[in-house]
Parts: sequence; structure tokens; C-alpha cells
Amino acid sequence: MSLNLEKYHRLATLLEQIRSDTCVTPVNPPELRKGVALLQQVFRLEIVPLPDAGYRVQSYQTEISKQLRLLEIDIMFLQGARQASTTNERLKLIRDRLQTLIQYCEAIVQPPPEAQT
Repeated sequence: MSLNLEKYHRLATLLEQIRSDTCVTPVNPPELRKGVALLQQVFRLEIVPLPDAGYRVQSYQTEISKQLRLLEIDIMFLQGARQASTTNERLKLIRDRLQTLIQYCEAIVQPPPEAQT
């Protein structure tokens, strides 16, 4: 596995860890926030500086960046939730967003369809 793919694999592993943190009861929003800050740091310092890998990877990087910012906002809203139903809705949204991010990382690690032939 190339060094670039290992970095995406590491990001996916961190995403999985945070997703598992959303399944524990009670959920600790400050810890989730720290985890997302670590994700953003790994993304900015290890993935963004990678050499240009083409349009496909660049598109995924753009989406990952956007989803990470939205994830941070989701966690801020989770911290402000006062009712259990609102907390549960926010947690579901956070889990869905984490799953999307994991899928983006997996898509980058997998070769594009035209390269598989």
C-alpha cells in the first residue's frame, strides 16, 4: 500500500473510532469534539499536502473537507441539545456523516473502475 493510501486508511480508522464513540451511552460531546479536531488536523497536515492525485481524488478531498466542517457544526448542535429526542436525532446525523466520510476514504483507496480492468 502506498504511503498516500495509508494516510487515507488512517483517516478512515479515526473516523471508525469516532463513530464507535457515538454508540456509547452516555455520549460525551466534548470528547467527540476533540476527536473531530484530531480528524481535521490529520486531514490538513497529512492529506491536503499530498501530491496531486488527479481530479477524482481532488473531488473526494473537497467533499471530505466540507463534511468535516459540517461534522464540527453537528457536534456543536449536539452539545446544545436539551431533549433526548433532539440528542438522538443529532447522533443519527453525526453517525450518517461519519459513514459518508468513511465511504469517501474507501473510494479513494479503491482503484477507479477503469483501472480495475
